[in-house]
Amino acid sequence: MSEEATTPSARQVELLEAAYAYALTHGLADLSLRPLAAAIGSSPRVLIFLFGSKDGLVRALLARARADELALLDRFGPAGRKESIGLVRAVEEVWAWLAAPEHRPLLRLWAEAYARSLVEPDGAWGGFARRTVDDWLDALAGCQPPAERDGEQGTTRRTLALAVLRGALLDLLATDDEARVTAAVRQQLTHFGGC
Repeated sequence: MSEEATTPSARQVELLEAAYAYALTHGLADLSLRPLAAAIGSSPRVLIFLFGSKDGLVRALLARARADELALLDRFGPAGRKESIGLVRAVEEVWAWLAAPEHRPLLRLWAEAYARSLVEPDGAWGGFARRTVDDWLDALAGCQPPAERDGEQGTTRRTLALAVLRGALLDLLATDDEARVTAAVRQQLTHFGGC
């Protein structure tokens, strides 16, 4: 396949960005092409032509959301740091980003896609939850000093850090009680010991 065939057109990129902005506000669970197309200045026929199907559009939107997630994770992984910062500091910095109100639309979309991929593992959502777990574990590994990262407890500590972040995020999205949830994250970090 030639590079031209795999490179999205300017119109496809433009509509994907507009559809992504729409999805951040409206979610993806009950996505209907007609209202989406009207909201972004297109038609269902054009969206199907450009993305192959509604599932193709959903996959493209999930990939776009994942790109935002990966951009965040790059700030904490080896590419974004000259030295490892340790899990405690990484969790503090990631949590500060997650707790910021301006990131809630993206995080709600992430939670929706994560849950949907668990109940529809073979559809357009398939694999999203697993990929995001792997992405986060890889980024957290980059925050650990090599001796810890490569040691017996490295994976366990990364998994615990991820569990704290994910649980706190879901609680925050459900309640908007940032002060309470942030206090809980900080309390848990005191138990990380040498992380």
